[in-house]
Amino acid sequence: MILNRPVSLADQIYERLENDIYAGVYKRGDILTEPAVCEMLGVSRTPVHEAFTRLKYDHIVEESSKGAMVLGVSDEDAAIIYSIRREVESNATAACARNITDEQIAELAEIVDLQSYYAEKNNSEKVRECDSDFHQKIYKYSGSAIYFDVLEPLHKKLQKYREVSVSDKGRAYLSVEEHKAILKAIKARDDKAAFDAMHKHICAAEKRMKQQSKERKE
Repeated sequence: MILNRPVSLADQIYERLENDIYAGVYKRGDILTEPAVCEMLGVSRTPVHEAFTRLKYDHIVEESSKGAMVLGVSDEDAAIIYSIRREVESNATAACARNITDEQIAELAEIVDLQSYYAEKNNSEKVRECDSDFHQKIYKYSGSAIYFDVLEPLHKKLQKYREVSVSDKGRAYLSVEEHKAILKAIKARDDKAAFDAMHKHICAAEKRMKQQSKERKE
């Protein structure tokens, strides 16, 4: 069911399919067709066609003789994304430590507290939501919209890897502890420590991703 939001129906369909692809609902190589999506969502062909056009433009799917073939994000793609995030996101976090306000620090602290609570309850969906919120707010509070524009889409592309990671209670706890270290550096407005804490966090996330990949192949 498509929810009413202040965006076009085509945008809503695009976001639904994008989210499902990045979450792993549709696997790399799966075929999506406009008639099938129209039937699934109960919508007309025009907005679905617009959504498919955007998905192709953003290289999330590609045209094939049978329909739109899902590209998604491969392990190789994920490794490239992590390599970009290691440097760019670490710099964004350093900028955040320099520019953040006391009110914004309180918001980040609340998110980390919530994430810790949900990790204890083993609620992986809420842990992942808090993770997204924590990173997005760092991008926003960096003082540069460019950091947000570059990093938010990359973070979204890693959704299926993040979901697998936080579904393990031990890994979820590790992520929370890493976020606490980042928050501590930001609170101190220590840009170097903030850079180092985020860099360590992303390296750890990449290591977990590679372990997940290895476990799938065994």
